[in-house]
Amino acid sequence: RDPRNPVLPPGGGSFDTGCCMNPFALRVDDTYYLYYAGDGNGGRRICLATAPVSDVSIWTRLGPLFGRGAKGSFDASWCVLPCVHKIGDKWHLYYTGRSNDKGAGLQTFRGIGLAVSDDMKTWTRHGTEPVLLGDGFPEWPANKGIAGGGRIIEIPQPDGKILYRMYYTLATGVPGKTLKVNQAKQSVVAHSFDGLTWFDKRVVLRPRAEAAYENAATIALNVWKTPTRWRAIYAAIGTRFGAYSICEAASVDGLTWERGKPGENLALPPTGKGWESAMTEYPNVIEENGKLRLFY
Repeated sequence: RDPRNPVLPPGGGSFDTGCCMNPFALRVDDTYYLYYAGDGNGGRRICLATAPVSDVSIWTRLGPLFGRGAKGSFDASWCVLPCVHKIGDKWHLYYTGRSNDKGAGLQTFRGIGLAVSDDMKTWTRHGTEPVLLGDGFPEWPANKGIAGGGRIIEIPQPDGKILYRMYYTLATGVPGKTLKVNQAKQSVVAHSFDGLTWFDKRVVLRPRAEAAYENAATIALNVWKTPTRWRAIYAAIGTRFGAYSICEAASVDGLTWERGKPGENLALPPTGKGWESAMTEYPNVIEENGKLRLFY
């Protein structure tokens, strides 16, 4: 843990007075672009801050990148959980929308929307409808809940095309009396050739009953490749902490994940009495000079 934590606390402007959450980091030359969700003026929006790679405590906050949706839309209340990837000649920013639906719990998160950019700073919303919904899984035929927070990886095809795989979260929880009911989530994937039409949806990581820190939810797989295997870091909810903790997994194909024995993959649990005493969540890993840097 960096001794300067939290390196980006709330309070930089009217757009992030309540929180700075869901970090997604990219490096351009010697600058970090950190996309995050800020809370201000009645709701959460995607914001951007930049910092020199040499010092992640010096941030320039550029504020919100676009507004929330209109009343009644899938993103009328919140725009959170950014995931940024270049597809073709455009940068794509996928985000999770929360509606103003009442009493629906996780089912109020009912779409992943898209904004596009040429320069990573100026963004234009791609329409008013989500590009990815919480459907397509026979196990949960009526599900609407969906959330982002993972990364996109590229899978080259024999014909020269690039298949894009997005890791995201299927939020299947509904209002209930237990954590396992109202916070139920699983990590899933979908695939696309153009970043707009997504298909081949699969569950790749589920909560496991034998591990009390991840027996309710597994979310936001942040995946990267090593010479021998795929690695992932993600957030989980369980009855042990009652909220999120950060965990790890490994895979030979990016689809089937191993977590070891209970306790072995618990990487960064809540700690202390301060800002991370209740939960640690939404990890985002970036490679840095042969090592890994984790924003959370």
